[in-house]
Amino acid sequence: MKKLKLISILSFLFLLNVASMCSDDDDTSSQVSNPTEITSTVTDGQWIVTLYKENDVVKTNNYSGYNFTFGTDSALSATNGTTTQSGDWSTYADSGYTKLDMMFTALDGPFEEISEDWNVISRTATKIELKHVSGGDGSIDYLTLEKD
Repeated sequence: MKKLKLISILSFLFLLNVASMCSDDDDTSSQVSNPTEITSTVTDGQWIVTLYKENDVVKTNNYSGYNFTFGTDSALSATNGTTTQSGDWSTYADSGYTKLDMMFTALDGPFEEISEDWNVISRTATKIELKHVSGGDGSIDYLTLEKD
């Protein structure tokens, strides 16, 4: 009888341990879109940054006045009057996630900061919400683009 009780307690502790390791992550990027839908959305018009949050620090103002254009030829540009930042972009699926990859040619500064492979966490015709988890330190960044 004691052996049966011990096995029950150990089983319960094992299940409790397994349950505690599961993440309650709100990242639903594998469910919201596919790469073709993201491509169709971003290439339709110009976009502005309405949120850029780097590791809990809001840095949206770094992109104030910039209009982002995603060309059908994978060219990416952000223009603010006479200043243009150039780069490339792509969409793809990776490990069940839909990704939007943006790579600006800037080697430092705000455009280097958003040159990442972003998980798409939500998409409408006028708004795309993105999330990036750093492979280095695990910090989390959020980027929201809205149609201008």
